Amino acid sequence: MKQENKVFKDLQKAFNTGVSYMLPSVVVGGVFIALALSTGNAGDGGMEVTSQFMQNLLDLGIAGFSMMIPILSGYIAYSIAGKPGIAPAMILGYVANNPIGEGQVKTGFLGAMLLGVVAGYFVKWCKTWKVNNTIRTIMPILIVPVLTTFVLGMFYIYIISAPIGAAMDWLVATLGELQGGSAIVLGLIIGAMTAIDMGGPINKTATAFTLALMAEGVYAPNGAHRIAVAIPPLAMAISTLIDRKKYNQEDRDLGMSALFMGLIGITEGAIPFAVKDMKRVLPAIIVGSAVGGALGMMNNVEALVPHGGLIILPVVNGKLWYVIAMFIGTFVSVAMLHFTKPNLDESEL
Repeated sequence: MKQENKVFKDLQKAFNTGVSYMLPSVVVGGVFIALALSTGNAGDGGMEVTSQFMQNLLDLGIAGFSMMIPILSGYIAYSIAGKPGIAPAMILGYVANNPIGEGQVKTGFLGAMLLGVVAGYFVKWCKTWKVNNTIRTIMPILIVPVLTTFVLGMFYIYIISAPIGAAMDWLVATLGELQGGSAIVLGLIIGAMTAIDMGGPINKTATAFTLALMAEGVYAPNGAHRIAVAIPPLAMAISTLIDRKKYNQEDRDLGMSALFMGLIGITEGAIPFAVKDMKRVLPAIIVGSAVGGALGMMNNVEALVPHGGLIILPVVNGKLWYVIAMFIGTFVSVAMLHFTKPNLDESEL
């Protein structure tokens, strides 16, 4: 029992470490992207930035977001195994957050968290090897990072990504069968898929499905999806504002950044909160996004561009219900967080 508690505490510490190092990258990315897109125009490809200066700012923001997941994975491993774990786990985190392998699978922040933990314990095990002094000097800079990246990278590509790719194909087929059937069920599923991994394969499957339907002139599923993408960051932002005793100062500061990200439909703004408290945050944002998506489908809300948040309101059919569905879904998530998240000790605030 004591060993299990130690492992749990080590993992909790590792996730908190990963989040604390990741936060600046999230904030930089979110703020720059929000500022750039707020000056853009809604087009067929989403929000299109016309100013070169704002495009440069957008590129800097995208770079911040691209670094976010590798940093998370790298410093999870660092917490477990020290410096030798950083580089291989960052590489693996990058791999998790980008399409790879024959099926071009990505697993997002959930995959990066898993690889960060596995890389940390793999490196920790490597450090116990009894080797002569000559080899020991090159272990942390050559042998450990190369071996860790190769072994875990190949394991991920050939063992983990294949079933995930098959599952995503099944999800697309299942959604295709639902289309035209129960609007509420389809909206619930799209909304839940949007929030469950926030930019990961399940979220991207929902995106691909709605984009395919948009090409055929069917815009309601995209409306449900674009309502749902804004709910997780908006819910976390509002929760940090009204339930201040449940969050530390770092979380409350991040809440302001999440607010901007929610307004422009960047779901990833909620990722740091989910990493730190997955068992409470994930259910809350999944349920809230599912409710928002269902309400959007029920009321035939149509988003005419592949982007989300309130920033696209001018190109939405059913504007009132778009806003109402987003508000109600956010309220549901905030209420669940209010009743499930405990207050922090005074020393933690």
